[in-house]
Amino acid sequence: MNDTNHSRVSEFILLGLSDAPELQPIFFIVFSLLYIAIVMGNFLIILTVTSDPRLHSPMYFLLANLSFIDVCVASFATPKMIADFLVEQKTISFEACMAQIFFVHLFAGGEMVLLVSMAYDRYVAICKPLHYMTIMSRRVCIILVIIPWSVGFIHTTSQMVFTVNLPFCGPNKVDSFFCDLPLVTKLACIDTYVVSLLIVADSGFLSMSSFLLLVVSYTVILITVRNRSSASMAKARSTLTAHITVVILFFGPCIFIYVWPFSGYSVDKVLAVFYTIFTPILNPVIYTLRNKEVKSAMSKLRSRYLKSGQVSAIIRNLLFLEPK
Repeated sequence: MNDTNHSRVSEFILLGLSDAPELQPIFFIVFSLLYIAIVMGNFLIILTVTSDPRLHSPMYFLLANLSFIDVCVASFATPKMIADFLVEQKTISFEACMAQIFFVHLFAGGEMVLLVSMAYDRYVAICKPLHYMTIMSRRVCIILVIIPWSVGFIHTTSQMVFTVNLPFCGPNKVDSFFCDLPLVTKLACIDTYVVSLLIVADSGFLSMSSFLLLVVSYTVILITVRNRSSASMAKARSTLTAHITVVILFFGPCIFIYVWPFSGYSVDKVLAVFYTIFTPILNPVIYTLRNKEVKSAMSKLRSRYLKSGQVSAIIRNLLFLEPK
């Protein structure tokens, strides 16, 4: 260990999703299309919410912030993964690897708490409807967005404390398409049992506490909805179904990865792909397909910007084909 400083790992090799050369072009096309869909779908929700006055409410404000975090979750590693499909040696510098670890826990931790904020919004809307606008003031909405980012930052900083100073002087192959704590810490030149235990405790506490808060919140909300049978409650059921679906899709893989007993601890590539790519692309689909107000606002947005002949005129201008 005295030679650690002289043989410190300067880069890691990402083994990616598969080492089969014939699959690389297919993966490149598929994940490129998925990433474009993630960015366009989530930014479409943000544009729709900000441009339609009818959607200027706490619920849609939080939804727009969820879409922004989904773009961040998909962007911390996906572009690198897509670029790696075109090269044989998938390397990442030590600094970039640490950055990926920092951002995955910042964005994932923030999204967990933001989902709790959204559950609180639905709790107030359904259980205390007469006081909704008073309780969910602009100030409260801003606080409900600041808290997730703050918790995510504290969470990822605490994780980095465990990792950044570990001595890496030997193996440098990460069996995934991005750097994450469970795999990177195993490459250290010291016994990382205690570090792994602290990482599991940290991530497990945030995941399980957020999940339990969501379970309690939605249980109370569902009981309230069941005891009412008005048309507004039917709308509430539809909204709740979308929220609960998103919670299950996001927390399922995260809890499996970070709370599963780490004696058999490994990051499943399928689950990693699911919560970094498929969850961000499913969220806008779930919220738009089950929300008439959002679909109506998107229709108006489309009719406003995609009027007959306007698109072709824009294309002609871009190609300098506009007749003079």
